Formats: sequence, C-alpha cells, structure tokens
Amino acid sequence: MSRPYWKPRKPSDVTSLSALAVRVLEEPDAARKARLSHEAAALWRASNGDMPIGDIPPPDRPARPARPKLLPPAEMPRRRGQSDEARATLLHAVQHIELNAIDLAWDMVARFPHENLPRAFYDDWVRVGDEEARHFELLANRVGELGFTYGDFPAHDGLWEAAMATREDLGARLAVVPMVLEARGLDVTPAMITRFGKIGDEKSAAILNVILTDEIGHVAIGSSWFHYFCEKRALDPAESWRELVQKNFKGLLKPPFNDDARSVAGLPEEYYRPLAATLPQKQTKKRKF
Repeated sequence: MSRPYWKPRKPSDVTSLSALAVRVLEEPDAARKARLSHEAAALWRASNGDMPIGDIPPPDRPARPARPKLLPPAEMPRRRGQSDEARATLLHAVQHIELNAIDLAWDMVARFPHENLPRAFYDDWVRVGDEEARHFELLANRVGELGFTYGDFPAHDGLWEAAMATREDLGARLAVVPMVLEARGLDVTPAMITRFGKIGDEKSAAILNVILTDEIGHVAIGSSWFHYFCEKRALDPAESWRELVQKNFKGLLKPPFNDDARSVAGLPEEYYRPLAATLPQKQTKKRKF
C-alpha cells in the first residue's frame, strides 16, 4: 500500500468534517486531492458519529493544478478517432469531470451548515466524494496506460460555473448539480461504453461501466435530498425543480435522455421533459467514435 499524502497524527488535527472538506478543496494537486478525499471519507466513517460537522467556509473556487488549460465549452476540440491519443482525450474529458465532481461533493459538505441538515446528508455526500475520487483514479490509470496524463489535453470549467451560480441556495445546488449535470452523464455514458466496446477497448468500457453504475446512485442521492428540501418547505418538488433549473442553469436540457436510468435514480420524465430542447435533425445521425 502506498504511503498517504496526509494523515492526521492526533485528534486535534481533525477539528470537524468541514475542516476535512476544505482540506480537499484547497489541495491543488489532482492525484493528492483524490487521495485526501479517500482519507477524509475514512476518517468521517471511523468517527462513528463523534466528529462535529463544523462551519469552516469553503473557498469560492477549489485549488487546481496549472494544467489542463481551460477553454470555453464551445472551443473544446472534438474527440474522434481510435488512436491511443483519441481515446485518451475522451477519457481525459471524463477524468476532468470527475475531478470537478470530487470538489462538488466536498463543497456540498461544507457549503450549507446553516441548513441544520441531518448526519445522513453528510454520510451521503462523503460517500459521493469518495466514489468520485475512485473514478478519477481509475481514469488516471487508464489514461496513463495510453501514454498520457491529466493535464495533457484542454478542458472546460462549466461544472464549477454551475457551482458558483448555486453557492447560496441548497435547493438550487441539488436541482442543478446532481439532477441536471450528473444526470447528463447517465445520458451520454452508455454510448461511450458502446464505442469503446466496438473498437475492442474493454478496459475503458469497464471503467465507464463502473462510473455509470455509481453515478445512478449519485443522482439518486441528489434527488432524495432535493425531495427532503422541498418537503421541509412544503414545496411541490417537480414544479420547484423546474423553476430552480430555469433560474440557475444556462440553456435547455439536451435529449436524448436515458429515461430508464433517470427513473431508477428518482428523476421521472415529468420533471425534465418540459425543459427539453428540440433535438436537431443532425443529432439523429450516427456519429463516429
């Protein structure tokens, strides 16, 4: 077993769960961030409910490495072909999403102490942070096998822009991040798995299968806590979700949708279909890998 990057040496080193969350958020090295995410989750579980939540405020933006270069989403290069570089480029894009997802999970832990949420809320988002770190590491290993490393290709900052837009509203954060952005992963990942399978890259396909299975659970966690949020405020969840998405998410939701996976995750069609963009004819054509 490799030596951990950080390990508390005495109880006073760990003051609260929010302190652990901020430690993850303030770590700029991507691999170390993933390791700290695992360690924070392990410490929280080992505390058996004795660790306080705390109220240490998270940074507005998490620390990040100098690379990759961040581009506007519209300027991102298209990922085509079957070469090692083409496959690594596609996996790198998912890897960047998973790095953002680590930070989004721990930001969820530290961002809303005033909401007086039950410990089960923190149990769930600690689990999400732990699993997102595992996804990042699986992808890092695979990208490395293809001859590349995190930062070798450009990426975009769209996920954290959504976090900034919802940083003052728990309901908006739950509506947009797990129930829109992570739900989008349920729509697009099966096609990626199929593409890798068709070219015989079973290793990459298997990793994406693991991620897809876990992400269904993450969307379900978001949906469950969004319904909790609405119940506490006597709000209609479907109506409130649509209002929050329209207010806090740029653009319309893009079909086609993976309705089955979304349903398993507690996100029924009547929520998102009214906000769906019309599918352009060109998107119905078969696309190359």
